[in-house]
Amino acid sequence: MKKIVTVVGARPQFIKAAPVRKALRGVVHEVLVHTGQHHDPGLSDVFFEQLHLGRPDHHLGVGSGPHGRQTGRMLEALEEVLEQERPEAVLVYGDTNSTLAGALAAAKMRIPVVHVEAGVRSFNFGMPEEQNRVLVDRLSDLLLVPTLSALEQLEQEGVPGRITWIGDVMLDALLGVQPGLDPAGAWAGRGTKRRIVVTLHRAENVDDPVRLLALLEAVEALARGGWVVIWPVHPRARVRAEAAGMAARLAHLTCPPLDYFAMLSAVAGADVVVTDSGGLQKEAAYLEVPCVTLRTETEWPETLVLGLNRLVSPDPEATLAERLLAVLESLPSSQDLPWERFAVAAGSGKASERLVQALGELWA
Repeated sequence: MKKIVTVVGARPQFIKAAPVRKALRGVVHEVLVHTGQHHDPGLSDVFFEQLHLGRPDHHLGVGSGPHGRQTGRMLEALEEVLEQERPEAVLVYGDTNSTLAGALAAAKMRIPVVHVEAGVRSFNFGMPEEQNRVLVDRLSDLLLVPTLSALEQLEQEGVPGRITWIGDVMLDALLGVQPGLDPAGAWAGRGTKRRIVVTLHRAENVDDPVRLLALLEAVEALARGGWVVIWPVHPRARVRAEAAGMAARLAHLTCPPLDYFAMLSAVAGADVVVTDSGGLQKEAAYLEVPCVTLRTETEWPETLVLGLNRLVSPDPEATLAERLLAVLESLPSSQDLPWERFAVAAGSGKASERLVQALGELWA
């Protein structure tokens, strides 16, 4: 049986790894490595438990830190793991520092790299995630893409690896847990007003005190405007708010991070999602909830083309609260949007099966 090392380190990767791990069982010997990039229990341990990932075979305990130092520590530790395990391939997900470190460690040791969610682009090279995506795609031997736009992008770039469309494994994960979600319970006791889920975590939004204040004021305006808000505060946003003297105002609007089931239940029961997350844009679409993304670009252009998602610049100089409220009021009715087209384009929940098939073809 072939051996593959899977490198994960952040919440979205734990989610994506769950259906793939299930599909690989009995076909490939998978060694799971957790870099420790997300080390807060609310963003790490609870996901391993809920998604039945089991204990990682290796936990590197890297933790947080500046990008270079964090990636360097991961790279050093991963080289030791790969020397010990000697796999036939290394599988990485998405666009985090864990993704880049896993791909670099494998490529330098001439171990084939498999990149799940390859070809995704925001075209904002100032984003660390975009830097990681582009570099990992150049290092990869097998590029597994979630969308047709990602497939076309890699063909245009002329990457040297084998490109295969499989769909989105995050949809596989969501469909696996959807029957157990409790949308009504997530909003119990919160009244019957319009319901909105908010998440903010990107450095460009929460690290700048001026921009963070503008975003906080925008959410306060939503609450005053008749929206019931669920805002699971990211540890990064909480720390930055405390440093900027905004902790009390933030606490008034937010709740602690939610586990996977609780978060999806809240989204499923919401009227709209407001976020700067890449993954939540897709999860909202899969749950047929309109999304407003507080960024100037998205990795998922299909959500814009189909009208499932709107972009709002988080520029604090231009009346963010007024612009956000205006966009929310202009959103079309959910029943008028083509949700099924997006799900079909994302593989209809069969991406993990296609991934296993693509691995077999790589090794044939």
